[in-house]
Amino acid sequence: MDDSAGSNPQSHGFTDKLKSWLSWSWTYVCFVWFGMVLIMIYVLWSPLKLQESLTSASLFLNTLTPKFYVALTGTSSLISGLILIFEWWYFRKYGTSFIEQVSVSHLRPLLGGVESTSTTGLFSSVNGEAEPRPSVSECKVWRNPLNLFRGAEYNRYTWVTGKEPLTYYDMNLSAQDHQTFFTGDTQQLRPEDSVMQKAWRERNPQARIRAAYQAIEMNHECAAAYVLLAEEEATTITEAERLFKKALTIAGKDINLLVYIKRRLAMCARKLGRIKEAVKMMRDLMKEFPLLGMLNIHENLLEALLELQAYADVQAVLAKYDDISLPKSATICYTSALLKARAVSDKFSPEAASRRGLSTAEMNAVEAIHRAVEFNPHVPKYLLEMKSLILPPEHILKRGDSEAVAYAFFHLQHWKRAEGALNLLHCTWEGTFRIIPYPLEKGHLFYPYPGCTETADRELLPSFHEVSVYPKKELPFFILFTAGLCSFTAMLAMLTHQFPELMGVFAKAVRLSQSPLRCDWSHSQVLPRTSEQLPNPFCPITVLTQNKHC
Repeated sequence: MDDSAGSNPQSHGFTDKLKSWLSWSWTYVCFVWFGMVLIMIYVLWSPLKLQESLTSASLFLNTLTPKFYVALTGTSSLISGLILIFEWWYFRKYGTSFIEQVSVSHLRPLLGGVESTSTTGLFSSVNGEAEPRPSVSECKVWRNPLNLFRGAEYNRYTWVTGKEPLTYYDMNLSAQDHQTFFTGDTQQLRPEDSVMQKAWRERNPQARIRAAYQAIEMNHECAAAYVLLAEEEATTITEAERLFKKALTIAGKDINLLVYIKRRLAMCARKLGRIKEAVKMMRDLMKEFPLLGMLNIHENLLEALLELQAYADVQAVLAKYDDISLPKSATICYTSALLKARAVSDKFSPEAASRRGLSTAEMNAVEAIHRAVEFNPHVPKYLLEMKSLILPPEHILKRGDSEAVAYAFFHLQHWKRAEGALNLLHCTWEGTFRIIPYPLEKGHLFYPYPGCTETADRELLPSFHEVSVYPKKELPFFILFTAGLCSFTAMLAMLTHQFPELMGVFAKAVRLSQSPLRCDWSHSQVLPRTSEQLPNPFCPITVLTQNKHC
């Protein structure tokens, strides 16, 4: 066994050397092939009478009329235009060029190259060492702590607009959350629990509701079934609250169910205007289950306190959770920026600040805004209403567009309530990008911006929403190339159609300059290089009748 184990590295080394040699040899195959083609042309030049074939081809091209060139350039313009439209659609939908993706995915491996991805690579850390870039799998998707109710809010949006606000990927993640959260111990499943497991996996909402009623028939104290009915069947927040209270009375000692139900009850109270009651329920929940910080209940608390304008309490919560050792979020960063901006925004003037400079408080506010923008650069466009808002998804990607939508949906009103806060944000947020000119390689206060956010956000957000992309991508080369080709061929077709004689003379000049014939335009005749004169096929018929040699 030792010998066999020792021989494996040698075999792997030989295989690696063989692969590297093959990859190296592919680099020179194109040059060898090009040289062989030149040798073959030289050897077969006389036997195949290539000279005569070129002369015949030149004479044939000289007989073509301007209509042929109009059709040729028009067809080329149409084809390149169709390619341009497809490339532009593919780029807007998937964020990359189709031709480039196919080339990298299929052609580059054949040529011995290494397949590259947009989410891997190396970047320099603060101490100058190379660190691996985060991959797509490392872009963790989080449960939205402020997610809406499906029956009372999401479905009502669908009834009014006819659009689905949630993607199948987002709902599938929620189904997995519910399965693990409510039926985690699969070895002690009751019959109604098995029914509920299937209910969470159902794609059809009506099928989920029927399964919940089936579970209630099997056991009238199935709390998970009442949770599903409150989430999906209840068409109002009041009805959802009634069902959650029913589930709370029969939840027993199941901690997961208790935490989920109490949190949703607090959110119901917040939506129904009983904000102080909601704040009390959230504080009690955080005190009763302090180890469940991963549920981000403090973000619900921050939003409710901002609605009460209890800014001192908001600052106390931030002092606990805005810590360097704890994970950040858009809610934490932008709420901190809002509090500092609120202290100076009512008297802030860009003209006065440019004359006298920024005060210490104003500088702190600007730095807080830069910090927030660096963490999530998509939020300001929603707060400044430069992009239209949609209903937030049930899951978000931190630092992504989905998190920005979720934050702005609930916190835009709080920024508007603070006089001058949006004006200060408008004047200063773009200055962040001067601090981090290469956000994918090196950050200022946070890690480099992950390159996988666009792909995940396109899965989480509905198709009718234009996903915000950061940093802004330049148009791929093939889109620019097809746009130039389409424009050039369209211009040639138009010129050939409008000025056929002029374009015909231009085409003759280009081809005759490369043909074995020598044209003397001053005497309107073609003078062959040999002693025998040949007729010029470009001469008008009337001229040919008068002068057969033209």
